[in-house]
Amino acid sequence: MVFHAKTNTVLVLTIFLLVFVFGTIAWLPFFTSFLTIIIMSTVFIISAVFIGWYATSIQFVFCENHLLVKGGPFKSKIPYQSITSVSPTTEKFTGYLISSSDKGLEIFYKSATHGSIKILPKDKIKFILELKKRCPNAQIMQNERFE
Repeated sequence: MVFHAKTNTVLVLTIFLLVFVFGTIAWLPFFTSFLTIIIMSTVFIISAVFIGWYATSIQFVFCENHLLVKGGPFKSKIPYQSITSVSPTTEKFTGYLISSSDKGLEIFYKSATHGSIKILPKDKIKFILELKKRCPNAQIMQNERFE
C-alpha cells in the first residue's frame, strides 16, 4: 500500500523563486560571457529539477516487513518490529515533508539516527490504521489526536 505525502506547492514555488532571485543577484558579477550564462543557468535548472523531484516524489510504502519512506534519491527502511510509537507533531520543516503544515506524524523507532522521523501523509487516518495493522505492539494514540 502506498501513501503520498502532502506537498505545499506554494511553499515549493516560493523556495524556487527565492533561489532564483538570490542566485541571479549572486551570479550577476560573473555574467561576462554567454558561456558563463549557459553554465550558471544549467546548474540552476538541474538544482530546481532535483528540488522539484524530491518535493513531489515523497511517498510511504508499506512493504511486507518494513515501511519504506522515499523522497527523490533518499530512502529509509523502517522495520515494523522496531517502531515503538507514533504521535502527532507540530514541528515545521523537519523530516520527510515539504509543507508548511504543522500537523504531521512522528514515528519513533529503534534504529533511527535521531530517534524518529517526521512525515506528513495526505490521508493520516488511513495511514495510521494501516500502521496499526502492521505494528500491533507500537503505541499509537487515538485517531482524534491526529486530525
